[in-house]
Amino acid sequence: MNPQEVNAPQPPSPAPAPSNLPPASPPPRKTRWLGSLVALALVAAVGGAAWYLLQRSQGDAGAGMGRGPGGGRPTVTVGEAAARKAELPVVIDALGTVIPATTVTLRPQVSGTLTQVLFTEGQMVKKGQLLAQIDPRPFEQALLQAQGTRQRDEAQLENARLTLERYRTLLAQDSIARQDVDTQAALVKQLEGTVMTDRAQEGVARLNLDYTRITSPATGRIGLRTVDAGNYVTSGDAAGIATITQVAPIDVQFAVPQDRVGDILAAQAESAALAVTALDRTRKAELDKGRFSTLDNQVDTTTGTVKAKARFDNASGTLFPNQFVNVQLLLRNVPAVVVPVTAVRTGANGDYVYVINEDRTVSLRKVKRGQATVGLVAIAEGLQEGERVVTEGGDRLQDGMAVQLPGAGGARGARNGASAPRGGASAPGEGGQRRQRPAQNP
Repeated sequence: MNPQEVNAPQPPSPAPAPSNLPPASPPPRKTRWLGSLVALALVAAVGGAAWYLLQRSQGDAGAGMGRGPGGGRPTVTVGEAAARKAELPVVIDALGTVIPATTVTLRPQVSGTLTQVLFTEGQMVKKGQLLAQIDPRPFEQALLQAQGTRQRDEAQLENARLTLERYRTLLAQDSIARQDVDTQAALVKQLEGTVMTDRAQEGVARLNLDYTRITSPATGRIGLRTVDAGNYVTSGDAAGIATITQVAPIDVQFAVPQDRVGDILAAQAESAALAVTALDRTRKAELDKGRFSTLDNQVDTTTGTVKAKARFDNASGTLFPNQFVNVQLLLRNVPAVVVPVTAVRTGANGDYVYVINEDRTVSLRKVKRGQATVGLVAIAEGLQEGERVVTEGGDRLQDGMAVQLPGAGGARGARNGASAPRGGASAPGEGGQRRQRPAQNP
């Protein structure tokens, strides 16, 4: 053997494969299946925690409301009212406009120079009161001329009548022709017509002279004047001098639905005077009380309403022309069992109330509504006088649930507090023993 071959290094042999290496990763499908299981487990855990917190919060809320006498159902503090009998008014509410009973535009009847204005703007004037003066001198002269013409024609008529009497005497003596007598009789009739015309012209002149004194044709409030003294006014002036509105009494015009016309007519047949109340815009302040006057004779087809009118004395002047007011027309008073409006609720089966029983539980009872006002509603069926109903807190109630009244609950709490032992006097110390004062040295 060659010594070089003996001492030559041997080539390394391949290392054995280790036996503790991890197996190959699972296929991708198995990995997705395991991830889905983990996600479902997490969702279930979150849902369980949420359910636990919700149940715990509801239990705390039920404990906060209190428990019934037996420690079962929770009690709810509610407001209550007793059903009572009352005269419930049946009214029709409407929006009305104040309209003066009389509106007059003060216009001159003759043309001339306005010499005097004898009123103050906004003044209350009376019928026949002198308000303005037009220069009367031209009209005085026209009257004198008409009087002179009448007197002249009356003298001619008197002479013609005397002549006719003489002619008739001569005709009886057969001393004159009948034709002359007939001619004189026709002249007398002609002059009588002339005198009548003169008297009419004199009356017109006298009337024009009276028109120079502009007087109030109605009693009411006068508005702002449109012309001052010294201006020339004409009888055809449309603006006039001022406007007078009668404000006492005054009317209110309003519209009522055509479906209520029959009720109004029936109420008028029972009572001649129906009471009407005028309220301000907010329906809080009462302006005046009046009486119903009449309905219009036709229905407005565009609105389906009928115009109505009421008369108010307006002695205090609270109603002003063209003012918008709220109107309440009282038809009649209906005796009924009434409860507050907040006591009646509406559900899937109709109207109902919660009646408070003697054991302070509530019973759901169906009722039938009647007439209603702003604060009260009549119960036609389902409720008797004296029964107590829930007015506040009914949205948290169920049939048979125990309730607590504000006054009764406070009294019961006070009695319980008075009978409980005072903690300062009977509080036990550590170990269940009562604490004692240490003995003091003499």
